[in-house]
Amino acid sequence: MRRQMFAFVFVALPLAVVAVPHALGGSRGLQTSRPAAESGLDLDALDRSVEPCSDFYEFACGGWVAKNPVPADRRSWGRFNELQERNFATLRRILETPGSTGDRKKASDYYAACTDESAIESTAMKALQPELTRIAALTSISELPAFVAHLQDVATLPGVPGRADQSPLFAFGATQDFKNAGQMIAAIASGGFALPDRDQYLKDDERSIALRQQYLDHIQKMFAALGQPSEEAARGARAVLAIETALAKAALDVVAQREPANLYHMMKVTELQALTPHFDWQVYFTASRTPPFTTINVSEPAFIKAMDLTVLQTPMTDLKEYFRWTLLHDDVVMLPARFRDLDFEFFSKALRGQQAPLPRWRQCISEVDERLGEALGKAFVEESFGTQAKADTLAMVNGIKGAMKRDIAEAAWMSDATKAAADAKLAAVVDRIGYPDKWRDYETIRVAKSDALGDFKQAVGAERHRDIKKIGQPYDRGEWAMTPPTVNAYYSGTSNNINFPAGILQPPFYSAGRDAAANYGGAGSVIGHELSHGFDDKGRKFDGQGNLRDWWTSADGKAFDERAACIADQYSGYVVAGDTHINGKLTLGENVGDNGGVRLALMAYLAGPGATAASSLDGFTPQQRFFLGYAQLWCENARPEAERLKAATNPHSSNKYRVNGVVSNMPEFQKAFSCKADAPMVRANACRVW
Repeated sequence: MRRQMFAFVFVALPLAVVAVPHALGGSRGLQTSRPAAESGLDLDALDRSVEPCSDFYEFACGGWVAKNPVPADRRSWGRFNELQERNFATLRRILETPGSTGDRKKASDYYAACTDESAIESTAMKALQPELTRIAALTSISELPAFVAHLQDVATLPGVPGRADQSPLFAFGATQDFKNAGQMIAAIASGGFALPDRDQYLKDDERSIALRQQYLDHIQKMFAALGQPSEEAARGARAVLAIETALAKAALDVVAQREPANLYHMMKVTELQALTPHFDWQVYFTASRTPPFTTINVSEPAFIKAMDLTVLQTPMTDLKEYFRWTLLHDDVVMLPARFRDLDFEFFSKALRGQQAPLPRWRQCISEVDERLGEALGKAFVEESFGTQAKADTLAMVNGIKGAMKRDIAEAAWMSDATKAAADAKLAAVVDRIGYPDKWRDYETIRVAKSDALGDFKQAVGAERHRDIKKIGQPYDRGEWAMTPPTVNAYYSGTSNNINFPAGILQPPFYSAGRDAAANYGGAGSVIGHELSHGFDDKGRKFDGQGNLRDWWTSADGKAFDERAACIADQYSGYVVAGDTHINGKLTLGENVGDNGGVRLALMAYLAGPGATAASSLDGFTPQQRFFLGYAQLWCENARPEAERLKAATNPHSSNKYRVNGVVSNMPEFQKAFSCKADAPMVRANACRVW
């Protein structure tokens, strides 16, 4: 997921992926060979040998799962990947037939440099050498503030899907002030370790210990590929692991980070300096070219104190190895194949179970989307996004907002005062569909077809300084945290807006002209999910202007927590990969979003097009078609390693339980499929927040 640093952005889907919309509003695209069903559902995906009341996910997706094993170059394979496959050819064509000038040409040139592997083999190490020389020249910790600022310019990858934010030692940038969301402020957060979850450094179970040994071996191999002798590489790897473990130990875990108050500690710069007597922040800020400021949000003060102590107690030789590793790890996408192959072996194969790397051109499409996403996105929208999709999505948004308003009014557990505040927040939610009103320009980024690593550094540095320049400025409410080609959606708590990039408004989420039940079950449930995020366990703590403010009465807050605890307990009982429980507290917000989103979308459908829908299409009633439209979004096969990692680090539940967990809480589902009271898809003590 692409994100503004430290902002609370709630994402509907498990992973942001690049794709191009397929045949929206009569636009061009690759066509599926599957004959169209009257209902718009994928009838071949069904497993009719399974009773829907016994296992709805298997009923809706069992046929698809049986016919779609995970390809060697994937960690999982689902409907999102199918969408990618139908459309990647279009996106590739955009990049390989560029315009002659402007940002579109920059995007194509960046892609050309990224795919020119022979040039990378011959030039990348030369481009990396000045950074290695600078690291080698370090002699004192007094040099670190200026050096870390420089290294963050050339080797910092916040928000890259599937990779941790390994900004060296800590992360620094601009964010909205939680208590004054219209203002951008300076902020420091934890960072500096490469494993996806801080607990992977700390757990003492057999699998975690084995993983750390593999990680240690990986770092050693990367140093060896750099040319270090075996003993030196092994020593350097041990130093890196020790430093990262010290940083991880001081960081908040993923559940604690879900509480906004845990990440809001405004301080004067002088108070920050008192926390870290061995790290000169004024030198760092000067080297980072920040605007002047006197206060800063230190999201995790204990982490910053531990960072300072770690720097003080670690020999300079070890710190230099850590910085070399940071450079290699974050620049690896543009380094020679020997480094990329090693990176794949650990971070993709060992950690996530992927058996083969993606083709280089696919990696480079994702890289262009990450670095020059609106340049690519503008071309994509011009070619592939139809007006019908935007109009239909807006109609669904309005209907679902109306359903949310009714849901709030009918909530017997809420007082009138809290309902009034909730209504005010709902009325303030801003909907954004397809693409930004104002496109970004990339004028400051220089791109050369023959210098992939140089292009990468240019893009990373430009984005970092674009972010830093926002400090002290009003928040730009027109900016998006995702690019238009992204197959995803999000709600921003600090902006109180719901966002649906053009990339997601295509089958199986939405198709112009198909049965409305499938569209409401698909795109409508995503819309409802994002709207529900404004009222989940995190989102409810922000008001309609995006400020962190408790607008709930004490009794209503307690009632919410009791209802939310039911959902947390429910999902904590689900097991993935045969031996790993979902973390119901980590996934609480997304599970609230799923449960609320489906119910709101159904309410809107039944009050709108469902009121006059055909009684039967392909043998299914309107309500049945709605639930199948939702369930078939989540058909997926996933490798056990990927499922275990997702359970430990991802706020989204496994796809199967995003279906069964939701429908088993809904009397509407029980009625639609005539399920008996003791059926597996009917929970005796159903959970409900919205």
